[in-house]
Amino acid sequence: MAKKVNDLDSMTEEVNKKTGEVVHLNPSATATVQPVALMRLGLFVPNTDHAKAKSSVNTVKSTVDATEDLYHLEVVKREGYKDISIRSERLDMATDFRVWLGIIRSIYDNGTFAGKLKLPFTKFLQNCGFDSKRSNKDMKKRIDDSLMRLRGVTIQFRNDTGSLTTGLVNSAHYNMVKNEVEIEGDHRLADLYQMDYKVYLRLKAIDHLPRKESAQALYTFIESLPRNPAPVSMKRLRERLRLKSRIAYQNHIVRKALEELKEINYLEYTETKRGRSVYFNITKRNPNLIPDKSLKLDRSTEDEPQVVDEAMIAKISKLKDSGFSEEEIAKILISLDSR
Repeated sequence: MAKKVNDLDSMTEEVNKKTGEVVHLNPSATATVQPVALMRLGLFVPNTDHAKAKSSVNTVKSTVDATEDLYHLEVVKREGYKDISIRSERLDMATDFRVWLGIIRSIYDNGTFAGKLKLPFTKFLQNCGFDSKRSNKDMKKRIDDSLMRLRGVTIQFRNDTGSLTTGLVNSAHYNMVKNEVEIEGDHRLADLYQMDYKVYLRLKAIDHLPRKESAQALYTFIESLPRNPAPVSMKRLRERLRLKSRIAYQNHIVRKALEELKEINYLEYTETKRGRSVYFNITKRNPNLIPDKSLKLDRSTEDEPQVVDEAMIAKISKLKDSGFSEEEIAKILISLDSR
């Protein structure tokens, strides 16, 4: 799809730091552009916690301080809000995060955001990353339930003279006759949806981590960190996952998730200790998941968004299904490039 020239250009623009060239980061079936704040805050988290039943964990609402992450919003600057908080129940990675991706992709496809979106339900499913053929009763209930949870996310802004309480999604309506979905957000948060502070989030890593929601959640957090990030504490990663189990078990979940990110060739890191606190030094992030030792990537292209070849991704999936290892697939790709 050709890039639309409209008021969402700023949401998908990035400057190549080496050349100064403005490039567009296009949301697609394999990548999304997301607000950094929502990736760093503990909004989308693992669906289960070993120490609690899912039903009791997910319905409990908690509040996070978002002042530092949302201070740049126009409504904050205009009204002088000093305290910002987000209150919500746990939103999972398997459905809620996918539905949020669908909302963002739909905004991009629509070309503008005036506070409301309307589109066919099958198209919305595709934007969420679900197969449109799954437009059945069970999937509609799954999406409905997720939209209800997103509707329950409350954002409150406060200053010395008053407050503003609004939501991430103000309303969601599904028309069964037209098979159409309509989603409404607060127009005062348009710059949150348009993502002035954004991260180009490739979905390949998430797709490589089925049913590993802790690793998925940490991926969205780590990928939103700046280049050459400062060491990240174990405590910060626990907070990002918002787990409710014993601290020792939470630490185990964090370490396991990081190891899973390492196993898919996304992450390289070292663990250190300062007094009684544990820190992780992020030494490398590789959202393309291709081992450097096989492909010897040219570092001069690191600042440039990668063009996603969906046909090639399908071929790679078939190779994996046939039993080829990552290194064998990498060698095949090298031989194809050299032709």
